[in-house]
Amino acid sequence: MRVFIENEAGSRRKNTYDERTFRCLSTVEVSAAYPFPYGFVPGTLGGDGDAVDCFVVTARRVPAGQALECDPVALLEQVEDGDVDHKLLAVPAGEPALVDEAAVAALRHFAANVFAHVPGKRMTIGRLLDRAAAEAYLREARERHADGAGGGTE
Repeated sequence: MRVFIENEAGSRRKNTYDERTFRCLSTVEVSAAYPFPYGFVPGTLGGDGDAVDCFVVTARRVPAGQALECDPVALLEQVEDGDVDHKLLAVPAGEPALVDEAAVAALRHFAANVFAHVPGKRMTIGRLLDRAAAEAYLREARERHADGAGGGTE
């Protein structure tokens, strides 16, 4: 799958890109730094009406605005303000599909704290599901997108 990177690891800048044109629409500061490169999978539609979000678990520097081929390895359940907003976890194609406890802890910490500056923001972080669940979620999101529903921004 192809992942478009919106936000660089280590940065507190949250960029929002148009999901069709890949043009940067806005940038804001968030309360926690991204632990890994973060973006979305074009041609998908998640439960929140936007393309499926994806963390690329890698030590490689991947700049915002770049797309790369990845393999899905897990799915982190998340609900944001009542909307399903699960996060795919992926690795760059050809890299080992290893998501260790430290990576999962960093992701959970990020999700719990990224919007601490937003009053009333509700984040619920659920289970970490396996590759089969990630692939099924991705398949369903591609089908939803193909059925004609589709957002334009994250």
